[in-house]
Amino acid sequence: MNKELSLTGQLQKYFGFDRFKGQQEEVIRSVLDGNDSFVLMPTGGGKSLCYQLPALIMEGTAIVISPLIALMKNQVDSIRSFGTEDGIAHFLNSSLTKVAIQSVKEDVLSGKTKLLYVAPESLTKQDNIDFLKNVNISFYAIDEAHCISEWGHDFRPEYRRIRPIVQDIGPAPIMALTATATAKVQHDIQKNLGMLDARVFKASFNRPNLYYAVKPKVKPETQIIRFIKENEGKSGIIYCLSRKKVEELAEALQVNGIKALAYHAGMDSATRSGNQDKFLMEDVDVIVATIAFGMGIDKPDVRFVMHYDIPKSLEGYYQETGRAGRDGGEGQCIAFYSYKDIQKLEKFMQGKPVAEQEIGRQLLLDTASYAETAICRRIMLLNYFGEKLEEPCGNCDNCLNPKEQVEASDEVVRALKAIAEVNEKYKAEHISDILTGKVSAAVKSFKHDQLACFGSGDDHSDRFWNAVFRQSMIAGLINKDIENYGLLKINEKGRQFMEKPESFLLVRNHNYDELEEEASSAGTGPSGGSGGDPELFAMLKDLRKKVAKKHNLPPFVIFQDPSLSDMSIQYPVSLDELKFIQGVGEGKARRYGKEFVELIKTYVEENEIERAQDLVVKTVANKSKMKVFIIQSIDRKLSFDDIADSKGIELRDLITELEAIVNSGTKINIDYYIDEIIDEDHQEEVYDYFREAEDDSVTAALDELGEDEYTEEDIRLMRIKFISEMGN
Repeated sequence: MNKELSLTGQLQKYFGFDRFKGQQEEVIRSVLDGNDSFVLMPTGGGKSLCYQLPALIMEGTAIVISPLIALMKNQVDSIRSFGTEDGIAHFLNSSLTKVAIQSVKEDVLSGKTKLLYVAPESLTKQDNIDFLKNVNISFYAIDEAHCISEWGHDFRPEYRRIRPIVQDIGPAPIMALTATATAKVQHDIQKNLGMLDARVFKASFNRPNLYYAVKPKVKPETQIIRFIKENEGKSGIIYCLSRKKVEELAEALQVNGIKALAYHAGMDSATRSGNQDKFLMEDVDVIVATIAFGMGIDKPDVRFVMHYDIPKSLEGYYQETGRAGRDGGEGQCIAFYSYKDIQKLEKFMQGKPVAEQEIGRQLLLDTASYAETAICRRIMLLNYFGEKLEEPCGNCDNCLNPKEQVEASDEVVRALKAIAEVNEKYKAEHISDILTGKVSAAVKSFKHDQLACFGSGDDHSDRFWNAVFRQSMIAGLINKDIENYGLLKINEKGRQFMEKPESFLLVRNHNYDELEEEASSAGTGPSGGSGGDPELFAMLKDLRKKVAKKHNLPPFVIFQDPSLSDMSIQYPVSLDELKFIQGVGEGKARRYGKEFVELIKTYVEENEIERAQDLVVKTVANKSKMKVFIIQSIDRKLSFDDIADSKGIELRDLITELEAIVNSGTKINIDYYIDEIIDEDHQEEVYDYFREAEDDSVTAALDELGEDEYTEEDIRLMRIKFISEMGN
């Protein structure tokens, strides 16, 4: 029998397949010939077969070094299921008892075991090293080899120790396998393992069946629930960066009638593997998980992968999205993006060694540029992995809905000049205040209102300027100083740009922060210009006026426009439903809600309206620790700066949280802080203004009261005081 036939015959015998996929056969021949091999195959490309089949064919035991205990168990079960005896594959890790370890070692020494899976931590134990010295090793396979590289998305220091340990145990061919590696990561892996001469097998990273899209992170829960309802019964994975968010989102999906479960490293292993099995067995449709989920899980029909939080690197993103559509069918990959998430991830890097921060920052920059780009996403992704795609793919959001771009070279020069004029010693927010001519407390105290560049950018908003800084950073004109966190520095390329400006296209549609703010201020209904019931909205406004008169309050204290707007979309007919309306909450629903739900109920009956309750996104009762922490801190009269610092947020974000707290009916007393920064006469003037005001617009208040007298912050704080005292 010729070798050709026998290899395919072995494949048929052990795995029941009659042909190899992609480069599998070449890789296997290389291993059988005793070569070191580097295998780069995207998720779903059949990497594991590349070491499983040669291990079954060759003399001795293959040592497979793998990072995840769940993954090892999965693979061992899978090999045993092909009908040979259990001893053929084992794993050696911390989950085994002493008795079990002894039994594994006996099977290995007797020659029964063809594949031994070992965690890198177990490999470093001296008694395991001594044991492996007595084993006939066919070859070493290092799975998820990107863990070796500090530039990889999942770096693990213990992976860097594999090479010396392998040399200590005894030489045998080495095979490194990964689903994601840039040229830099590949070189790092080969160098660290001492296999620069290895044969390299690289499959294409292009998965034409996957659709890539990035959406602004505006009400992400609502967007996710709507998407899943429109794709009922399809399997999907949603990735979040924190365990807390995983649990909150899974609960929100369940409340909305979606079969979903959570998965993260903080759960006990029985619950975790139980949830994973339910997903594989299709008892649930959706798993909400941290990144640990899905490695090595071979579910071919995952139809969507969503990223609630933008990942820390494009390798991580590519690997996670690669779990969609493995069967070649539809796979939608949707990420939600807000630049604030990038800033949050940058904050987490503080305190790490500078070299690590440098790497982390570069990886985040690549991710931000992918999220904000106007070019074909597939071209950009493949380019990141060193592969060229000649034509736009026609299967991503940028191809199907091209983004508007505007020429902004003049604005970039103005931004760079402002950074230079403050001697590169300030953050983006402060410099955008200078450009827009905003006299904030910091601008005043540093006398930056006397600079030549002060007000030179007042033809744009601060959000626009923040987008200019961000995209200039992505284009490599400015850097953020790592040591002095967040200060903007102009680099060589930036200096050249100031001297000889070139065309600079700013992606208009991806000014995400602007979209976010518009969405949160506009609400979702008629006042925000979208799809509610205009007739009901008008009736609700009339009722609000009547109720306000009765209580002798301005109408916006009862319910704000976005709340009425949401009512005209969702038709709540009970107080229980009303409390889930945007900006209402339990307190306000009880205090003012009765007449509103009665009016809506009558309107729905008279007009025979079918309420699309299945698409009404119910929210989970708000158990936000942040809000509780803020309320308790204010009760203890802590300074606002201290509260904001301890939660890692800006002062303006704290004020936004306070607005949400009072708008939904909770009473808080912030007099101790206001008295410190606004004198009594000014307080009275703003308070009286809001008593008579038509609406609660900050811009209108500033126009009326004078921007030279008050800052936006002053007005927002006084509005919080007013609504809390009058309405709650």
